[in-house]
Amino acid sequence: MDGRNAIGEFLRARRQLVRPEDVGIRAGGLRRVPGLRREEVAMLAGISSDYYLRLEQGRDRNPSVQVLEALARVLRLDADATAYLIGLAQSRSAQRPARAAAQTRQPAPERVPASVLQLIDGWTNNPAYVQNKVSDVLAVNALAAALSPNYAPGVNLLRAAFLDPSDRALRRDWDEATAEGVAGLRAQVGPDIDDPRLVELVGELSVRSERFRRLWARHDVQPKRGRTSHLRHPQVGDLELHSNKLVVSGTEGLILVVFHAEPGSRSAELLGILGSLTAPAAGPRRAEPDHYPLDER
Repeated sequence: MDGRNAIGEFLRARRQLVRPEDVGIRAGGLRRVPGLRREEVAMLAGISSDYYLRLEQGRDRNPSVQVLEALARVLRLDADATAYLIGLAQSRSAQRPARAAAQTRQPAPERVPASVLQLIDGWTNNPAYVQNKVSDVLAVNALAAALSPNYAPGVNLLRAAFLDPSDRALRRDWDEATAEGVAGLRAQVGPDIDDPRLVELVGELSVRSERFRRLWARHDVQPKRGRTSHLRHPQVGDLELHSNKLVVSGTEGLILVVFHAEPGSRSAELLGILGSLTAPAAGPRRAEPDHYPLDER
């Protein structure tokens, strides 16, 4: 992953996903590249081919919002992906002083507020955990720990989803979950694609998982929102759980994830059984305050 030409990488990846017929172009003859050609994108966006080439090559990194919005329309980006593209185009010169200052000091430990730990510990019927922006788990309650051994402090959920066979067996909707996870990661980190933790994670998964490598190359952007997870638990069977993802205020992008089943449903009954099998815990498990490895298993 090379953050030096983030705009160009994004534009190139997204134009390869747009079929000519999707934008009213007759795709006659042999085409050497998938999707749209550079000159077709430029024509449809109302800019010169040379200027668009400079954008893709990283020779112009400060396009106007109007140009970016025009490109977004051609590339059929939704509002989230358009906002992501505009964020990538923020002045690199404006980012350098802050980044240089950050490199001179040690990053502050990621701490889950005590009130949040008390809150999730009190939820005996709702699995809940706290993660950071790259999906490292920082704290879980007892029912979440019973739902999956990967809901544990220090585990990276994306790493588990792509590399742990037991996690794939748990998720009946593994294809959908992994695609949403990668798109959510890109949305969560935004333009901060040089973050060392992100670079480490993307580098490892790109080497070890072909599916991750293909999904990351698409540059899909989808903020982490609630979804319905279809699970197959080894103790209680099939579960359908809704999740809500809430930003923890006063933190550097920590997210609280809470699961629940439809009241009166079979999944609610099974979740109750799972809770009864869970040994009483003294409190939510959490990561050590000074270090969060990829995986402590």
